[in-house]
Amino acid sequence: MLPSYMKIKENLTFWQMMQNPEVAAKVTLLPIDELGVDAGILFSDILVIPHALGMGLEFNDSGPVFDQPLAFRENPLLGLNADPSKLNYIYSVIDQIVRTKKEETPLIGFCGAPLTVLLFMLQGLGRKGDFPDAIKFIYQNKKTTRQLIDVVTELSIVYAEGQIEHGVDVFQLFDTHAGLIPADLYKELFMPSIRKIGDAVRKKGIPFIFFPKGLGTGIADISPDDCDFLSIDWQTPLDTARKIVHPKIGLQGNIDPRMLYSSQPEIEKALQPYIEFGKNNQNWIFNLGHGFMPGISVENARFLADWVKRTDWKR
Repeated sequence: MLPSYMKIKENLTFWQMMQNPEVAAKVTLLPIDELGVDAGILFSDILVIPHALGMGLEFNDSGPVFDQPLAFRENPLLGLNADPSKLNYIYSVIDQIVRTKKEETPLIGFCGAPLTVLLFMLQGLGRKGDFPDAIKFIYQNKKTTRQLIDVVTELSIVYAEGQIEHGVDVFQLFDTHAGLIPADLYKELFMPSIRKIGDAVRKKGIPFIFFPKGLGTGIADISPDDCDFLSIDWQTPLDTARKIVHPKIGLQGNIDPRMLYSSQPEIEKALQPYIEFGKNNQNWIFNLGHGFMPGISVENARFLADWVKRTDWKR
């Protein structure tokens, strides 16, 4: 993480940082100012949706903690009441970012996709890598799961529209845990909600990016009606993704963030094949296949951003 971010974090909790427009706007713009990346992504969290649905949520040193995850309630739907006003502080953050960023710098808004958000709502943080209790709940309670998906989806649409109205230029939907269920089940239960959110975003006139991490060859079922750009994780080779994803859908990402633990000569060598791909595929956005990992040096992150800008992409 950036030393400047860690300095801010010394005196404020994550929750306090998110809720302070000046601080959150500054943190959003730090990577642009200090690393030289081309766009800012809103400083927020995917769990603001469950909080706005009435779930008790706190952020401590180990991460987010819910007071009572839904899978352990007698009636998981009871007590979930959408209060969109609980998201207003995020719109204040966007207003502040728009006021302070350079006009030519795009701002990317985002929220978590229904599966990933629901996994946390059902199970909480414990064993978050595989969410066994949440997955068990989904298989045992299909009807209730569909109802919960609808609840999350409707508020996510309100949230996405609010971000767009306050000035984000692009909207991305993150499904970090899309790979935890089979692609066929994902298509059945969750793709309808992705389409609803994507439709709402695109009707507002901005591009919609979808990131289903770990979905594998399931990305072949995604159509141009679903999204404008599809983020590709590092497990799926870009050439493979380009062959199986509809040609009208642009691609983003695929760079393995763990590569940045290497030396700079090794990083540059690993990046060379992307030049040919970028020459042949101009609807590809250079990006990581997931976020920066803990312990990656600022120097290597800056080296990556500089390399992209000084490289001849033969376009």
